[in-house]
Amino acid sequence: MSDNFSKDALNAINKKTGKNISQNQIKKIASNVKPSTMQSETQLRQLIKQVSEMAKVPVSEETIKDIINAVKKSGMDPSSMESLMKMMLKK
Repeated sequence: MSDNFSKDALNAINKKTGKNISQNQIKKIASNVKPSTMQSETQLRQLIKQVSEMAKVPVSEETIKDIINAVKKSGMDPSSMESLMKMMLKK
């Protein structure tokens, strides 16, 4: 993931949530994401909950399902964290 995208995504996340999330917090979660994460509903669910807890923004079960369905339908490259972040920012 490029540094420019990381800063842009982080700024967008902080602006959208009204929170101050550090780049290190994002990197810590992102370092645990593997291509298989995108294929597993259980792992996606865990990732969504981790991000929700980090941002201190509750995510409803309906929203979790919507995100999981969007990831599955998107056909995006499972190794592309950048694509996932862009998609989640659109939610």
